[in-house]
Amino acid sequence: MGTDIWDPEVYERYAAERGRPFHELVARVGARSPEYVVDLGCGTGELTATLCGRWPGAQVHGVDSSPAMIAKAPAGPTFEVADVREWHPPRPVDVIVSNALLQWIPEHPDLLRRWRGHLTEGGWLAFQVPGNFDAPSHAVVRELCRTTWREELGDVPRGAPVGEPADYVDLLAGLGFTVDAWETTYVHVLPGEDAVLHWIKGTALRPMLDRLPPERHAGFLADCARALRAAYPPRPYGTPFPFRRIFVAAHL
Repeated sequence: MGTDIWDPEVYERYAAERGRPFHELVARVGARSPEYVVDLGCGTGELTATLCGRWPGAQVHGVDSSPAMIAKAPAGPTFEVADVREWHPPRPVDVIVSNALLQWIPEHPDLLRRWRGHLTEGGWLAFQVPGNFDAPSHAVVRELCRTTWREELGDVPRGAPVGEPADYVDLLAGLGFTVDAWETTYVHVLPGEDAVLHWIKGTALRPMLDRLPPERHAGFLADCARALRAAYPPRPYGTPFPFRRIFVAAHL
């Protein structure tokens, strides 16, 4: 989170696929006329900007730790470069949205407790996280880190960094929220060669690539590509890529 490892161009290669969960999450937020809406972990801000259309009377604010991402942000909302673990709003928030962020923060249950304190009475907290950490896209990379690349990457964390939907219901209900939690498995059809590698290169592989020296990147990516091609064989129409996501929309 503290190092700017994000490449906006790589991350946006599949912008439509990554944007769909955001829209489906926000559709379940029942706030009618919020005054202050915050997108924590807003990335390049294009999705944040859509919140201006959903709630035209609201001040919409995006926060992300990556200067490269914020540099791409559009007009409309206000944006800020900050670590969400340390961010405090200038006033109570009516809606907090967080899309595909919390998996990067091991202590995020404590962070959710803190965000509850930032909300107005009747406020909403909505977030989405990947729930595919047992999928081949992650398992084959963990195996490479454990074997071929163990000297450099053998200590990469292997556990799932997020909970199950019921875990978040239990946590947030205990904080006074009414909670709607669900999961969806999308089957994305990805175009091009080594499509799954290109997908995870902008997300799941970033910590490994950040740790490896640049001259070792090509070898690591080549090993990942071979393993991922076996796990996700391409079809004539593209490469089907199942991707499970966990959603929570909760209000006070």
